[in-house]
Amino acid sequence: MLDLSLLAAAAEHGGPAAEHAELAAFGLTPGMWVAAAMATLLAVMVWKKVPGMITSGLDASIAEIRKQLDEAKALRAEAEALRKEYADKIAGAEQEAAAMIDDARHEAEAIVAKGAEDTKALIKRREKMAEDKIAAAERGAIDELRAKAAAAAAGAAKSLIAASHDAKADKGLVDEAIAGL
Repeated sequence: MLDLSLLAAAAEHGGPAAEHAELAAFGLTPGMWVAAAMATLLAVMVWKKVPGMITSGLDASIAEIRKQLDEAKALRAEAEALRKEYADKIAGAEQEAAAMIDDARHEAEAIVAKGAEDTKALIKRREKMAEDKIAAAERGAIDELRAKAAAAAAGAAKSLIAASHDAKADKGLVDEAIAGL
C-alpha cells in the first residue's frame, strides 16, 4: 500500500513515473503502424485474389468429393442388385434341387417294387448325383458372383485411384501458387 502512495505522489510532482515518452515515426504511433501494415497485407491479398483462389480450390475439392460419393452410392446400388440377383439364383437352385430330390425319391419308390438291392443302389446313386449337381450349381453361382464382385471392385479401385491422383495434382498446383505469393 505504501508503494502505491509513493507512485501517486511522484506522478503528481512530475517524477520519473510521469515522464513517459510516446514513440512515433512520421507522426504514427506503433499501434498505427501495425494497423497500416495489416491493412496493406489485406489489400495485397485482395488484389492478388487470394480469397478467390482459396474458395475456388475448396469448391473444386467439394465437387470432387461429391462426385466420389455419388460414384460410391452407384457402386453400392449395383453391388446390392448383384447380391439380390445371385440370392434369387441360389434360391432357384435350391428349389430345383428339392424338385430333383423329390423326383429321385419317386423313381426310387417305383424301383423298390422290383428289388431291394437294386433300389438301394439306385437311390444312393441318384441322391449322390443330385447333391453333386446342387454343389456344382452352388459353386458355379458363387464363382460367378466372386468374378463379378472382383470386376466391380477393380473398376471402383481404378476410378478411385484416378480420382485421388487428380486431387493430389490439384493440391500440388495450389501449394505452388501459394508458395509463389
